[in-house]
Amino acid sequence: MKKKIAILGSTGSIGKTLIKILQKDDKKFEVVLLTANRNYNNLLNQAKLLKVKNLIITNPVCYKKILSQKNDNINIYNNFDSFNKIFKKKIDYSMCAITGIEGLLPTFKIIKYSKNIAIANKESIICAWDLINKELKKNKTFFIPVDSEHFSIWFGIRNYKNLIKKYYITASGGPFLDLPQNKFSKIQVVDALNHPNWKMGKKISIDSATMMNKVFEVIEAKNIFNILYKNIEVLVHRDSYIHAILHFYNGMIKIIAHDTTMKIPILNSIYLDENSKKFKNNLKNNTIDINKLNKLNFLKPNLRKFPSLNILKFLQEKNSLYETVIVSINDALVEMYLNKRIKFNDISKLLLKFLKNPDFTSFKKKKAKSIHDIINLNKFVRLKIKTSSI
Repeated sequence: MKKKIAILGSTGSIGKTLIKILQKDDKKFEVVLLTANRNYNNLLNQAKLLKVKNLIITNPVCYKKILSQKNDNINIYNNFDSFNKIFKKKIDYSMCAITGIEGLLPTFKIIKYSKNIAIANKESIICAWDLINKELKKNKTFFIPVDSEHFSIWFGIRNYKNLIKKYYITASGGPFLDLPQNKFSKIQVVDALNHPNWKMGKKISIDSATMMNKVFEVIEAKNIFNILYKNIEVLVHRDSYIHAILHFYNGMIKIIAHDTTMKIPILNSIYLDENSKKFKNNLKNNTIDINKLNKLNFLKPNLRKFPSLNILKFLQEKNSLYETVIVSINDALVEMYLNKRIKFNDISKLLLKFLKNPDFTSFKKKKAKSIHDIINLNKFVRLKIKTSSI
């Protein structure tokens, strides 16, 4: 019997990568649901390619446009409340790859319909981990992190978690690692989007350039693996070949490496514990890069050049709505930078300034009782930042 698959955010880079993998093994998998926000033409093409019977397109205008076309044998919905119509019983695997806060609610909702869930939506793990984790346990849904650093840790610690002294996650340093700090105010958007190692969307490319993405990844690692912040450290590794390092109490050190492609964690998440043939078919040029292994130069990040990392110093161990505040302020500032309303170095400077505002620090004492608490707070914070006199 074919394994049933759902892909939330199928027209993004992670969704497209997963679809390419599934195409090579269509006798084993049946995709039962694809979703998108605006890219309805791409969504339709994917549905026809994989013979998918259910689509969700959330943008109202695009939903009307897709309905106006003749799509025989395809059920088209415009919101995630339709999960109960689509899934009559648990499916085998769900990929949650919708970016931003918009991906939070569908990720939460699809847990109860999934035997296995791969989450690539950072906001779910950063802002709503307590709610997500509770829902995972309640429904006995097996969770797999897909971000390269967290998948590497997850892969490396199986059966060894209690022996690990310290967790290291790596950062490439982005496009401005060697740029003098006094030139940061003149960085253009086109240059900030030009990541040296990864092809990513605009938002995450800017987060990588400011190294804010590492703040998020440390929070994710703390939540996923239930560890203390003091036991997680960020190291700069220019080549993005080493994704995690595990230091054990027994003196052993495990280094997890793979090529700079999201295909590897995605492929592993869907072929978990499968035989090697599945990997041979998908990773034709799977060789060790000796040149990169011969120059494993690790650096401590420069906190003066990348001040966003200072946020890690005043994060509290217990989760609260403050993590949502951090995400929301950063989202608003990155959007302002992309729209050329602020300078590149203003992102980190203003982020640290706003995070000290008593209106925002008060959320350290408040916990999210529902996903809607997080969504509403995100709207409140973003509006407050956009309308502030910067």
